[in-house]
Amino acid sequence: MPNIIVMYQSKYGATKRYAQWLSEELACDLIETKKANIDKIKEYDTIILGGGIYGMGISGIAFLKKNYEKLRNKKIIVFAVGASPYNDDSVKLLKKQNFKDDMENIQIVYCRGAWNEERMSFKDKLLCNMLKKVVLKKDSKDYEPWEEALMQAIGSEHDWTEKENLKPILDFIERKNNAY
Repeated sequence: MPNIIVMYQSKYGATKRYAQWLSEELACDLIETKKANIDKIKEYDTIILGGGIYGMGISGIAFLKKNYEKLRNKKIIVFAVGASPYNDDSVKLLKKQNFKDDMENIQIVYCRGAWNEERMSFKDKLLCNMLKKVVLKKDSKDYEPWEEALMQAIGSEHDWTEKENLKPILDFIERKNNAY
């Protein structure tokens, strides 16, 4: 079995939940990205990094970018967690925004997270309310999928995390392991 680590950066818990599920399923190591040491991480064959999406950025991705030269020959997969439903165009844009040049071949998977305004920081609530005001100026039939999801989520609580969302990651790991 290859040497695998799951790294994650979670603000409200959904990414951590996915990371724990992966760690259990793969019987591998688990670490918060902010506690990771590159000298330890580069000892792994496969690196799975998960982070929440904030303003089209993936939290924790800075570690990967900073250390990519030391990790470039590893199997790397990133899972991004957000509140919107899956949308192929949004995932492509997310990849384009976060993986430039030689990092563009990194596999990315989208996992739907959770929404709980009571747990949000003041700043996140403020940003969501500002977005809501902007979206409300549009005709609802012209909403992007994320805008529609935002309007449905505001004022309510949702948890869309499901182990099934990890299947593309597990399939990727299996494909890469069978390639040897």
